[in-house]
Amino acid sequence: MSLPLHGQGADSPRPEPTHFPPEPAEAVAALEAAASAAGDERDRLLRQAVATWPTLLDGWARLAQEALARNEVVEAYAYARVGYHRGLDRARQAGWRGAGPVPGDHPPNQGFVRSVWMLGRAAAGIGESDEAQRCQDLLADLDPQNGLGVA
Repeated sequence: MSLPLHGQGADSPRPEPTHFPPEPAEAVAALEAAASAAGDERDRLLRQAVATWPTLLDGWARLAQEALARNEVVEAYAYARVGYHRGLDRARQAGWRGAGPVPGDHPPNQGFVRSVWMLGRAAAGIGESDEAQRCQDLLADLDPQNGLGVA
């Protein structure tokens, strides 16, 4: 359930979608190389990508996803939390005011949306149900059309 913005009625128009600028081409290529790798090599390439580009949101989200796949929930939570906080910074820089869509079908937004999704899953995995619910609610607000296909 999305709540209206503070001071905004239910009939008020929703904010315009926020679209992040593109990631550096080299960073995207590094993520693609990691996605093509398997096992330890994928993990190494993901770690190398975020060490080289620490603001690479999808790198943090993918590290969280890999950690969850290995049932390393605490590590997944930490990676996702970094992606989430860096994503909030990026969203604000792009004009987002704390509510409204950041569509997951726009590739530069996907790291933030995926980080929120991973944070919710990891929070549930460590029994932090309130945080998991907040992430679910935020996902519904950020990506109401489920452009990333994670809801």
